[in-house]
Amino acid sequence: MIQFIFGGIIVFLCVLAVFDLVVGVSNDAVNFINSAIGAKAARFKTIIAVAAIGVFAGAAMSNGMMDVARHGIFTPQYFSFYEVICIFLAVMVTDVILLDIFNSLGMPTSTTVSLVFEMLGGAFALSLVKMAREGGPGLGELLNTDKALSVIAAIFLSVAVAFITGMLVMWISRLVFTFVKPRNGSLKTIFFGGVCATVIIWFLLINGLKGSAFMTPDVKEFISEHTCTILAACFAMMTILMAVLAICKVNILKTVVLMGTFALAMAFAGNDLVNFVGVPLTGLDAFLDFSANGNGDPEAFMMTSLQESAHTPVIFLLISGAIMVLTLIRSKKAQNVVKTSVDLSRQDEGDEMFGSSSVARRLVHTSLRMSAFLDRLIPAKVKSAIEKRFNLDKVALEDGAAFDMVRASVNLVLAGLLVALGTSYKLPLSTTYVTFMVAMGASLADRAWTRDSAVFRITGVLSVIGGWFITAGVAFLICFCMTNAMFFGRYIVMLLFIALSIYLLWSSQKRFAEKNKQEEDELYGKMLRSNDDEELWKLLWEHIRYGNAGHIEFVADALKTTTEGFLDEDYGLLRKLDGQIDNQKKALKRQRKREVVCMRRLDPKRVLPLNTWYFLSINSCKQMLYCMKRINDSVMEHVGNSFSPIPKEFQKPFISRRDSVIALYLKALKDLREGDFDDMGRLRKECTELGDNISDDCRVAQESAQEAGINLDTLLLTVHVLQEFEQLTGLLSQLLRGMNQFEPSSSL
Repeated sequence: MIQFIFGGIIVFLCVLAVFDLVVGVSNDAVNFINSAIGAKAARFKTIIAVAAIGVFAGAAMSNGMMDVARHGIFTPQYFSFYEVICIFLAVMVTDVILLDIFNSLGMPTSTTVSLVFEMLGGAFALSLVKMAREGGPGLGELLNTDKALSVIAAIFLSVAVAFITGMLVMWISRLVFTFVKPRNGSLKTIFFGGVCATVIIWFLLINGLKGSAFMTPDVKEFISEHTCTILAACFAMMTILMAVLAICKVNILKTVVLMGTFALAMAFAGNDLVNFVGVPLTGLDAFLDFSANGNGDPEAFMMTSLQESAHTPVIFLLISGAIMVLTLIRSKKAQNVVKTSVDLSRQDEGDEMFGSSSVARRLVHTSLRMSAFLDRLIPAKVKSAIEKRFNLDKVALEDGAAFDMVRASVNLVLAGLLVALGTSYKLPLSTTYVTFMVAMGASLADRAWTRDSAVFRITGVLSVIGGWFITAGVAFLICFCMTNAMFFGRYIVMLLFIALSIYLLWSSQKRFAEKNKQEEDELYGKMLRSNDDEELWKLLWEHIRYGNAGHIEFVADALKTTTEGFLDEDYGLLRKLDGQIDNQKKALKRQRKREVVCMRRLDPKRVLPLNTWYFLSINSCKQMLYCMKRINDSVMEHVGNSFSPIPKEFQKPFISRRDSVIALYLKALKDLREGDFDDMGRLRKECTELGDNISDDCRVAQESAQEAGINLDTLLLTVHVLQEFEQLTGLLSQLLRGMNQFEPSSSL
């Protein structure tokens, strides 16, 4: 019976390993494909194919498991089989849930940090129990804290070093290349390609293949003793190769970007694969050892066997590699995490994912003051020369690219170089931290952060960095609590946590699918890809029409909801609507930014005369939401304070006017979605008439204030809501006018 229970737990750990691979790769995809995607170095399928080859190569050449799961965090000979299973199950449940949360938020995090701190939290929990019960080994003997401390040091070091180095190297690279598209056969391009290819090869030798079977101690010693000779020979050969590629009309920078993508993918698979499958396979080894030698007593059988290094069958690594590749191809979460990194580093304007924060605003203000101070110190001739090299008017991007090949090459090569340096000094740098911060530093040096976007992008970077630091603490605490609960609650609690993890994964996937569906904007993607002026104009009109229709529909629904909450005194309904209004305001802001970005790509002579009508319609939508906000805030305060309800004599006309406003909005909604503007004049006339009628109702309500027995708070609120009804009818009329004038047929 005991073996059956633990066998079931091991099977579940292996199933969780599959989920862990999926969510982990979704998170770490940003490490090795974001630069190639951001620069449009090749088609998406080609980039995935290159990354897939790197993943399989890294998995096949890996000699087995990272020993952190076996004896890197705790000393296994002091822990029983039962205790080890409690730790491993808590680690896997915590890891899958934690990574899935980060992926759903579109935030890259470190699988290495999460694994190490989960293991540390679980082992620390049981170490305290063992010390209290047995009075045996101390905490220093039970735990190996060196690994955790080195990771903490690497977090601080890699974030700062990667950002500053990325900024400096990108600034120098841009001085050399400027924003003009580099000529493929020029000497500086060939030289740059030779340097980049040499760094990539060194990265593969030092980091990507460090765990490979042929990397014997003798080979490693030879590489260490002859590093300069190897690098010089590689540089000579790679420079010659780049010259040959240029003669053959092969794009050197695209080749460098794809090489860097392959190198990082290979290193990821060879080194980080263990973060996903290390714990389950170590648990399997422990179970096999217990089944053969444990005599049926899981609490007495000590896990001395885990002191030995593991050798994982290649088939397990290849299966893991296949799952990783399928995840890269199909996972929308992987694309979401890549989108975060690319959006925060893109060269041009677009849809900002993050708002502003007080810290970001202070940093921007301080940076502007420092920039002004330095500007006064630099000689005018030097400033003029630098400005010529950083002429953003000459930016040459591939169609739909977020940045150019020079920046993509710097991102990949410098990230590989820093990780290789850290590895050579036995410093466990996180590939996630390094690649992300290099990309952010490079984008800052490349002047991609303008005064209009800097505060949003700094907020995004701070949010991501904050997520990294939170990962360590949250992983430790959750796993600490889970391990204690499983240890003392035994098998029933283990089953409960298994069920909880399955439910949370299912609900998280469901929420992400709903959120992704809401934010999906196929028309915007088509507009960005379109190069035909007439097609882009029609797509833009369709985007405006459907977007504004969606806002009209929201206002109609919100108006019904807030008045029903008022009449029924449903505070919970009103609070829910308050959050929905805030989300709709963000959606409107996102719509406006996308449409203005696309309008810039049209002929100014055609667009500029119509800008007034566009902004009239979009601002009308904005004011409608402000009306709804004012109505709902006032009603929510009234209901929340349990003030008197609306008098019965006002309820019927109140509901009648509300229904009339909603009916007008629904008529406009139907016409906008169908593209029928024939009745716009009649609808605008109805808006005016209804507004006048509501104005009369307001006067009647105000006159009743003189009557005794009327609750003034309720009466004033009723008048306020009626006035907002009147405002809503006027705003709808303005929206219809703006849409009618902006219609393509009216502009031809």
